[in-house]
Amino acid sequence: MSLMKRVSLIFRSKANTALDRAEDPRETLDYSYQRQLDLLSKVRRGVADVATSRKRVELQVAQLEQQAGKLQSQAEKALSMDREDLAREALTRKSALAGQINDLKVQHANLQGEEEKLTLAQQRLQAKVESFRTRKETIKANYTAAEAQTRIGEAMSGIGEEMGDVGMAIQRAEDKTANMQARAGAIDELIASGALDDASSLNAGDDISRELESMSSQSDVEAELARMKGLSSAPAPDAIEAGSEQPEGEQPR
Repeated sequence: MSLMKRVSLIFRSKANTALDRAEDPRETLDYSYQRQLDLLSKVRRGVADVATSRKRVELQVAQLEQQAGKLQSQAEKALSMDREDLAREALTRKSALAGQINDLKVQHANLQGEEEKLTLAQQRLQAKVESFRTRKETIKANYTAAEAQTRIGEAMSGIGEEMGDVGMAIQRAEDKTANMQARAGAIDELIASGALDDASSLNAGDDISRELESMSSQSDVEAELARMKGLSSAPAPDAIEAGSEQPEGEQPR
């Protein structure tokens, strides 16, 4: 296959696909139904035209027959008045009218036969149009129902996919929350056991530093306590002076 043929085939296939997507069967059915109605209307107008022509021929035949009857009366009257010439002229004209009447009757018969054929065709066509209309409405209803069902299915599918994503997000959030809770619990246990320093504690550092600081603080407390005891056991200055002024040999009481 040549390159141009392949390109043409691809173009036609894509165009056909685009047309299939753009085509709405309901619109196509309505258009076809409207075309059939137009055709039926033309057939009806044709029947009406033939019937009109037939009626016109009938009127012409009636007029000619009336004229022929009048000529017949004139011929009889002329003959009664011994005017054979006038009677002959009247009968001659009547004979000519008879030929026209026969031709019109033949035409009338043809028109009547054509009218019957068109009327029968109209009835058959009308029956087909009515049948097509019923089928059209059934197909449109089924198509509309199928289209609605398809849209609902697509919507439900989209909801299902979205709910699946939401479910996965919820699962990830729960897993992350559980991990955070486990981490917080582990940190609390490490802080309680002393294995991990509490950042808010004032005694920051390792265990040796904390022990040394504790011993230093205890030593300071003991020294302060001894100093306070020494101050409380020393005699007051007034008592010392009074003891020095007593006579010798006299013991203080």
